[in-house]
Amino acid sequence: MMMDSSEKDESADCCPQEATPEPQQEPSTPDPGPGEPAEGECEEGDAVAPQPPSNRPHPGAVEAPDGGWGWVVLGATIMVLALTLAFPSCVSIFYTDLQTEFHATNSETSWVPSIMTSVLHAGGPFCSMLVERFGCRATVMFGGVMSGLGMIFSSFTNSMEELYITAGVITGLGFCFSFQPAVTILGQYFVRRRPFANAMSSTGTALGLSVLPFLGHYLHSQYGWRGSFLILGAMLLNCCVCGAVMRPLRPRRRPPAGAPAPPPALNGGADASRKQSSAARSWWRGAVATLHKNMAFDLFRSNLRFRMFSLGITWMMLGFVVPLVYLVPYATTSGMAQSRAALLLSILGLMNIFIRPPIGLLFNLPWFKGRHIYVFSAALLLNGLSNCICCVGPSFDVLLAYVLCYGVSMAVVGSLLFTVLMDSVEMRRFQSALGLLSVMESVTLLIGPPLAGILVDRMGLYTWVFFACSITVMTSALFLMLSFYWLDRRDAKCKQEQQAPPNGHPPKPCVTLVPECQYRSVPTEGDRDKGAEESQTEGV
Repeated sequence: MMMDSSEKDESADCCPQEATPEPQQEPSTPDPGPGEPAEGECEEGDAVAPQPPSNRPHPGAVEAPDGGWGWVVLGATIMVLALTLAFPSCVSIFYTDLQTEFHATNSETSWVPSIMTSVLHAGGPFCSMLVERFGCRATVMFGGVMSGLGMIFSSFTNSMEELYITAGVITGLGFCFSFQPAVTILGQYFVRRRPFANAMSSTGTALGLSVLPFLGHYLHSQYGWRGSFLILGAMLLNCCVCGAVMRPLRPRRRPPAGAPAPPPALNGGADASRKQSSAARSWWRGAVATLHKNMAFDLFRSNLRFRMFSLGITWMMLGFVVPLVYLVPYATTSGMAQSRAALLLSILGLMNIFIRPPIGLLFNLPWFKGRHIYVFSAALLLNGLSNCICCVGPSFDVLLAYVLCYGVSMAVVGSLLFTVLMDSVEMRRFQSALGLLSVMESVTLLIGPPLAGILVDRMGLYTWVFFACSITVMTSALFLMLSFYWLDRRDAKCKQEQQAPPNGHPPKPCVTLVPECQYRSVPTEGDRDKGAEESQTEGV
């Protein structure tokens, strides 16, 4: 849809800089190709974060390699998504232990994965500020340190409130700082193969869903929930290793070799004091402006497709992740062994690992261009219908059938989520659009599991949770499908009206004129003379 226009806009932004005359320079060695590390992290931030044109000229346009070092970045992104997006579902392994340890209700315990998932998405604007200032590589590494320390601190907590802060806020914010920059830099490395790269990266979530439940169950049986949180926190530090290989792309053009270097800064005491005083004042103003810019409110007002997609996804998240939180408690409270309940989550993850790569290749075909949203909505509708299977009973066979249906639909939804967003907005605005969408999602992600916990505490049955999630997800799927169908019909009709008809008449305007503003011809002086001559001829 919008991918062609985004590429045109990016090339248009670079054309004025390329058209400026450059001074004569001596022949130099060829510039390294795209994918080479940049000279500084500031250049990385400039290349990643969307921002208005700066006063200093850019050295040139960044070209996506669609391969090469991009495959290494893809592998690192898969590992980051496995350690971040799939981790909140692993907390359900320790759900019963947390209830027993702190004498908490279902609603109080569900706040832990709820806050973690909500902060993971709500920290998008702050993540955009860090990406713009330090670049994707440093931000991913900082997020790995933050999430690891959050889980380590969680192993020493003595109340649910402390767990909300350590495991919920600190760990969730670290997940956000690792997850979003990884997705952003992956979109810069791949353009032509972007649907395939997004589908492959989404297998990281499936990899985490298949491995983390088994790992969590083993750690729980050997070390308890406190020792498990300590080991999992150390494991999250591997996000730093993944971020280290996400080097920024180097532009092909460089400034002239003979360009004069900027004068060195004065080290006088008066100049240093003035710089320090002005830096404190300008930092806050710049932070507020950057936060407003990276929230993409202008896109939400002007881009109707992005607005519809954001509203639909926000409503979808109210019931999309809740079944993953309550699947293990639903099975264990009905008498199923915890190992078999963890096996259900692992089967769900394994299905996504094997399904998402061929789905990515399939959706990369030209026929699916412009139809990604309809496949996404159909898969979302199937996902909502699959939740009704859990209402049949808590036996292993029934839940296995539910996991199979849910896994297929989840694979398609996870493969196309970022692709549809990239189709709806320009790529240079993707980071800010993702930031606003993440904040909107965080609201429903925050209240979804606690509302489900209240429903379980009052009704005493988990089946009401899955039934409510089914209604929520199905309504969001119908909203997305119908709204984008209406937008496509409207755009096609307007395009058809703007095309000139075969008889050569000018195209009909798309604006309806009110009766008082209808066009009427006014006779000119030449028309009066011509009319007088015609009357004299008729008289003769």
